[in-house]
Amino acid sequence: MRVLIAQETDWIKRPTHQQHHLAEMLSLRGHEVRAIDFELLWKGGGRRGLRSPREVFPDVAKIHRGAKVTVIRPSIVRLPVLDYVSLIVTHRQEIRRQLAEFSPHVIVGLGILNSYLAMRAARASGIPFVYYWIDVLHDLIPVRVFRPLGRAVEGAVLKRADRVLVINSRLREYVEEMGARPEVTTVVRAGIDLKKFDPAMDGAAMREKYGFRKDDIVLFFMGWLYRFSGLKEVVEELARARDDRIRMLIVGEGDLFEDLQAKVREHNLQGKVILTGKKPYQEIPSHIAAADICLLPAYANEKIMQHIVPIKLYEYMAMRKPVIATKLPGIVAEFGEGNGLVYVHGPEEVIPRALEIVRNGNLQELGSRARAFVEVNTWDAVADQFERILEEAVKEKENERLQK
Repeated sequence: MRVLIAQETDWIKRPTHQQHHLAEMLSLRGHEVRAIDFELLWKGGGRRGLRSPREVFPDVAKIHRGAKVTVIRPSIVRLPVLDYVSLIVTHRQEIRRQLAEFSPHVIVGLGILNSYLAMRAARASGIPFVYYWIDVLHDLIPVRVFRPLGRAVEGAVLKRADRVLVINSRLREYVEEMGARPEVTTVVRAGIDLKKFDPAMDGAAMREKYGFRKDDIVLFFMGWLYRFSGLKEVVEELARARDDRIRMLIVGEGDLFEDLQAKVREHNLQGKVILTGKKPYQEIPSHIAAADICLLPAYANEKIMQHIVPIKLYEYMAMRKPVIATKLPGIVAEFGEGNGLVYVHGPEEVIPRALEIVRNGNLQELGSRARAFVEVNTWDAVADQFERILEEAVKEKENERLQK
């Protein structure tokens, strides 16, 4: 099976998500996979020129050794707003080019504009289009005035998609409200590599590397540092904490990175708050192993967070770590109560709740519950489901053609 993926973010530099796992696992199963991506980070790339060149990155494997995903990056105009306007032209051309050269059996869309283009091209070519939702993307559009337009485009794609895939039940309700047909909408949850995320991994060496003492209470966060992540508030609470054992280990880059650095300097928290920047995916388990408690302290009223379940939660829990998370609807619907997550109403409550967990001696019990809840979600099982859905969509289109 030849699979073409279209997304509107940087496949290579941005953090690892579901599509990376699934694309690489399909590749390892003998399928051919190509991904059209977008030079989202052109502003900080240090590259010159008003127009970026078309680039092809062969045999990309972010996670699974031996995987071969071909990433194609169409040219864009490197100017705000015009980068997305130019995307409409260059991604349309690239999708047509791939239809002619690659002849995909199915197209999977993860964006807004290029998913609309891919959906129309797939329908014109008589191949299935699968719309895969891991985020409410229109809420992430930087220019707010364009968000209603983004939602309208998403709604048009949802209504015409042959299959709609979402990562949790709350998001399923959301896309169906937007027009997705219930009979073609399926929940495909995140998976876990249980060998890689092994709770038996010793975190002592990593704790020593960052200067943490044996009795320190290390709070951990990883991922893109959005301004609504709540980390700045947690750092401020840490600065006020009377218990000198509290430490933070933050792995990732993003909009909030420099502000967090400034907060660390302002409160003289060097050695207590460690900002590592981005780390290779292969090093993530050893960093989680160094932690006592993992965090998702996002703002409770942040619209984008209401319906999603970040993959990092599964990875935290697989490492048998308790998780302190803001009580968000999607997360509560996915994990419920009593499964290793401790809910707070906002980031200001994280430090007191962490100290309470330690004081009550609940670290081990909460971690064991977390691991037990997620260990059924292996990536092999998720990839089986994803592969089956794509193959069924392809077969249905073939049957439609035969009946005409």
